[in-house]
Amino acid sequence: MSASLAATLLRLIPLAAVLLLVSACGAPSRDSTVVRFWAMGREGEVVTQLLPEFERAHPGVRVEVQQLPWTAAHEKLLTAFAGDSTPDVCQLGNTWIAEFVELNALEPFGASVAASPVVEASDYFAGIWDTNRIDGRLYGIPWYVDTRLLFYRRDLLAQAGYPAPPASWEEWQRMLAALKEQGGAGRYSILLPLNEFDPLLALALQQDEPLLRDGDRWGNFESRGFRRALGFYLEMFRRGWAPLTTDAGVSNVWDEFRRGTFSFYISGPWNIGEFKRRLPPEAQPTWMTAPLPGPDGPGFSIAGGSSLVVFRASSRKTEAWQLVEYLSRPDVQLRFYELTGDLPPRRGAWIGNLAADGYARAFRDQLERVRPAPKIPEWERIADEMRLVGERAAHGELSADEAARELDARTDAILEKRRWLLARGGRH
Repeated sequence: MSASLAATLLRLIPLAAVLLLVSACGAPSRDSTVVRFWAMGREGEVVTQLLPEFERAHPGVRVEVQQLPWTAAHEKLLTAFAGDSTPDVCQLGNTWIAEFVELNALEPFGASVAASPVVEASDYFAGIWDTNRIDGRLYGIPWYVDTRLLFYRRDLLAQAGYPAPPASWEEWQRMLAALKEQGGAGRYSILLPLNEFDPLLALALQQDEPLLRDGDRWGNFESRGFRRALGFYLEMFRRGWAPLTTDAGVSNVWDEFRRGTFSFYISGPWNIGEFKRRLPPEAQPTWMTAPLPGPDGPGFSIAGGSSLVVFRASSRKTEAWQLVEYLSRPDVQLRFYELTGDLPPRRGAWIGNLAADGYARAFRDQLERVRPAPKIPEWERIADEMRLVGERAAHGELSADEAARELDARTDAILEKRRWLLARGGRH
């Protein structure tokens, strides 16, 4: 080796050592535990902003987030289960919980919650918490909530002689009639898109009778309660208060709302942000939100949203639960709301700007009165049949009684396998 080459190597050795040290500091430690977290849609993008604080508090844990599109998430999860490659922690829509419990894929949380200083069941809205309980066992922790209530034109309602939103069905009907008379041809009192089952489901959940009977083996749509809800829903079309259209038949919901084409709209919390963004400043004082009225007073609505679950196959259950606990802290949930607009499921997180938001206040009220849909894997198929039968009835092809019988028949066919399995003492 020449003297000049040796001198060059001696100069480079310290630099190489420094670079090696920097590289080692930036690379994940071989001793760190990687928690795989699958999240859907916008939530999967945003949650990464909350994780550095968690990782600082847990130096030996690193969270690896995989974002899934909602359209592919269900199939991806089932494929992962079949291939024994499920994540450690996952965001699940509340209506999916029952299906993955039937697969024996989820870790129950009862003992973890009982020992947790963070997750307090009493701080959660009761109806939302209940969506995660299957056969008396808890399998998920609510992450954010979704429900349905009224968006309405407060100015048009006042012009019709009503300074406040409705508190009962009877009062609501009087308002709907007055708004239609005031608006005239080409204007309606309410928009109920026929391709959405949520408004009818919300009205049905306000009844005393369940939507399924005998251990969720049979449909219960011929019950007095559901027929009452269906009749009320159909009357809004038959009296011309609601147009016979899907949401695709409305060129732009927000523009038509601003024009006064309709005065009431049943929707969810994401539309708070949409109405704030899409309506011009001069139109902002004209609208407000209100809880759903019930048959005889304040009514119930849908308990929806997403929850956090841990898969049974995870070999990192301790670290996975630590992540669930962190994301369940009220202060972290409030930051998550500020990033996404998703409403928190804990009362303790409804503080600051969220508590002061007049449009969100009705959701806070409504969340004290929400009920879950039937907690069975077949529910989404049944809900789709509710939409199809409801649309036929709205067009006058079926009476309310005929629609209820048709819906029971379709539901009973969907639940045939469930009855067969339960009759033989097996898990569905």
